[in-house]
Amino acid sequence: MDTKYLFVTGGVVSSLGKGIISSSIACLLKARGYRVTIQKFDPYINIDPGTLNPYEHGECYVTADGHEADLDLGHYERFTDIKTTRANNITTGRIYRSVIDKERRGDYLGKTVQIVPHITDEIKRAVKALGHSGDFDFIITEIGGVVGDIESLPFLEAVRQLRWELGDRSMVVHLTYVPYIAAAGELKTKPTQHSVKKLQELGIQPDVLVLRTEHPVPADVRRKIALFCNVAPDAVIQSVDVDTIYRVPLKMHEQHLDRIILHKTRCPEDGEPDMSRWLKFLDHMDRATDTVDIALVGKYVELQDAYKSIEEALFQAATYADRKLRLHMVHSEKVTPDNVAELLGEADAVVVAPGFGQRGIEGKFTALRYCREHDVPTLGICLGMQCMVIEYARDVLDLPEANSTEMNPQTPDPVIDLMEEQKSISAMGGTMRLGAYECRLRPESRVARAYGSQVISERHRHRFELNNDYRERLERAGMACVGENPGSHLVEVVEVPALRWYVGTQYHPEYSSTVLSPSPLFAGFMKAAIDNHTDKHTH
Repeated sequence: MDTKYLFVTGGVVSSLGKGIISSSIACLLKARGYRVTIQKFDPYINIDPGTLNPYEHGECYVTADGHEADLDLGHYERFTDIKTTRANNITTGRIYRSVIDKERRGDYLGKTVQIVPHITDEIKRAVKALGHSGDFDFIITEIGGVVGDIESLPFLEAVRQLRWELGDRSMVVHLTYVPYIAAAGELKTKPTQHSVKKLQELGIQPDVLVLRTEHPVPADVRRKIALFCNVAPDAVIQSVDVDTIYRVPLKMHEQHLDRIILHKTRCPEDGEPDMSRWLKFLDHMDRATDTVDIALVGKYVELQDAYKSIEEALFQAATYADRKLRLHMVHSEKVTPDNVAELLGEADAVVVAPGFGQRGIEGKFTALRYCREHDVPTLGICLGMQCMVIEYARDVLDLPEANSTEMNPQTPDPVIDLMEEQKSISAMGGTMRLGAYECRLRPESRVARAYGSQVISERHRHRFELNNDYRERLERAGMACVGENPGSHLVEVVEVPALRWYVGTQYHPEYSSTVLSPSPLFAGFMKAAIDNHTDKHTH
């Protein structure tokens, strides 16, 4: 069949959950046997979110092919089990750079380069690029920002043109907000009406409206919205707040959103989506009564989305273990030797978060020393793993000034350092090791047992590495380097076998954890946390 194109736009305010709706649609279509992918178009001028700090944009997600991407790509993968690539996340910066490169090469033959047609053509080319492969029946394109943003206009103009070019091979789903005014005791539809009107002014008529709301929208109000917005009454769907994002696909299916999409794009709509494995996950979630307490030590814990993939990986692992996750965010800047027992004493296990830079680093060392000395199951990710090595070198190898050259370029014991070939590179992002790399695990190590394999592939996002000059001393002192890259022999995984679970990974296992394929490493870590919880409450 010809590839169909779905566009998901948003109105009124941002953060309504376009990524979750896009992911839910993809989840349902995939469960019906269609081949689906999702892409995100971000209107900011940065080339990618890699240089944005988490206060600006939440977590930076990394695709298997080494692209630093918007965190919505994490949702896409978690909901669909598909692997995204750099083709799934395009920014205004990349579009403009591509057009300017063409102009400099003379590709436009001396013509005046303009928003229309040159920028919009480049956007359209990016939208359809995934379709040319013939690998997908549906390509869902989420347009970042909201209708009315200056930045979004070229993208929306490209959508308008594509709707004409593609005809019934395309459709628009518009997500909008229906606020509840407590003083008046009623839901207000005007913001939605204005949002759709704005879209219509740009020449785009939405086919489906999804109403984001905290309170159910009565049928008569939905009919009124349909009337004002030129949308069929059955194509006005409500997305009411639920206890977990993983219920959203089922809520959309209850209102026949998947069937409406298939009908509008002239696709067979027989039968029902096979959601059996998804329902099994939700069943685990609903059955869970016992809790597991995990502390996450990081410097961005006050931000909702800074550690999104880690939170979701922990939630998935806890759910499959029939436990409710209680996640305690511990600010690494506030951890001191005096309060560490109070902050971490109740935790069944501790995650030490990734990150860059000096801030909050001493608190991570303090937390790690406490966990190591009290045999608390611990998982250090990326910088968390590097901190494990530094703390171990300082306390066990008796190298009090051991450090990373990221934190102290003059350290006499650079146990974490830049590799030689990276030292001459200065461009932002140029020195980063990004994307999926193979890792060979030592047989019988805790990590190999968790994965059930000695060869794995996980994604990286870092610049500094364990310095192999210190490897033998760490091994002799009880810190085993149990995983390495087979090509470069760089250390990827450390663990302390004498402890119940003290594991650090240079890679980010959270990026590859999905609802239907949860991370085996997080599952192993969760089992250690539950065993620790059981031991604490039986002695």
